[in-house]
Amino acid sequence: MARQLLTKLIFSKVPCSSFLNYKSVRIPWCQQAWTLRRVWLKRYSKYGLENPTVSLENSIKRAPYRISKIAALNVHEFKDNEYQQTKVNTEQKQDLSLNSVSIIKFKPLPRATYITIVKGYKELAKAKLAALVILTTMCGYALAPGATSLTCLMSTTVGTGLCIASANAFNQWIEAPYDAQMSRTRNRVLVRRAITPFHAFSFGSVAGILGVLILSIMANPMTALMGSTNILLYTCVYTPMKRASILNTWAGSLVGAIPPMMGWVACTNSFDVGAWILGGILYAWQFPHFNSLSWNLRADYSKAGYRMMAVTNPSLNARVSLRYSLLLFPLCYLTPYVGMTSWWFAWDSSLMNCVLLWGAFKFWRDPNEKTARDCFFASLIHLPVIFALMMVHKNFQQSNIILDHNPDISESDETGILSKGFIEF
Repeated sequence: MARQLLTKLIFSKVPCSSFLNYKSVRIPWCQQAWTLRRVWLKRYSKYGLENPTVSLENSIKRAPYRISKIAALNVHEFKDNEYQQTKVNTEQKQDLSLNSVSIIKFKPLPRATYITIVKGYKELAKAKLAALVILTTMCGYALAPGATSLTCLMSTTVGTGLCIASANAFNQWIEAPYDAQMSRTRNRVLVRRAITPFHAFSFGSVAGILGVLILSIMANPMTALMGSTNILLYTCVYTPMKRASILNTWAGSLVGAIPPMMGWVACTNSFDVGAWILGGILYAWQFPHFNSLSWNLRADYSKAGYRMMAVTNPSLNARVSLRYSLLLFPLCYLTPYVGMTSWWFAWDSSLMNCVLLWGAFKFWRDPNEKTARDCFFASLIHLPVIFALMMVHKNFQQSNIILDHNPDISESDETGILSKGFIEF
């Protein structure tokens, strides 16, 4: 009877409290055996080792003599079909894992073709990110007062895109060893050796030189200077600072604020107040956008040694997102004050700013994966809607004033500005 009771006690899934009324079983060792079995299942069940035989053999020596003698017999006799099947499945899994590792390790690289090279260039340039930055440049050009030229607009767009591609290529060329340590970036083109580092460096150099030349010849030297400065800021300041200080977020936001200013300067050839307002909106927007994104990636950033606010100071990360979300309100109110837009934009922009502010507030109050994701998606919607509202509410009377003071502008250009504005683009 005692032997059957102890067998059920050790190897069954029934709590030991059901057997405590039996006089020959001591309660302290009953609890110890059950706890030992539960810890074993919790720690080693993921490896397929669900039999607590080995652990119990070591603990039986500390049990009372009567129970120890009975339990020892049951431990050596406990070999059922379920354990044998588990052992076979474990061996099969180990064989499969070894085979898969060997296949990945010795997989030959495919030969480079025209299509793969083009795809590699696209990945080096970070096409999706570059498209968003180019869009802000075009919006800056559209919101600028004065005569709009389709040739100048396209040249500014192409030149800015090449500068962006150059900066992104240099960034990946520098960070390739660290990208290999992050799950988000370990499949990048340089990490998987689809393109050689020398090839990537050459692509970045050629793209940067061409971009600056196009901006200098087709737009103006001031825009070209801003493009080259942005490449240097991104590659020589922001990229090294990512592993040195949390101030890298402020440096990266400065890089993102320059493209809309480039569009404005390409159109007006001057740093007006409107250019600084557009740059300020982009600068403030990037903090809730990037800080919420980095929250869910903080494990990867920590693994690669990047000093982000989400890693070193999570509370500051959420507070900064909330502060700069609040800063967007006065920045948007400045646009009708200086004559860039009508006052309707102040009302419309407040609605979108409230959406972003609510996401940043929830992220600040309770930083977690869900609130960070909500704040990130709110920022993705916020930026294009804000620029679309600015173009809808653009004050064309300011363009008329500039046209009156510039008699060199042809009548066809004046008609295109007053009648169509930026809608034709």
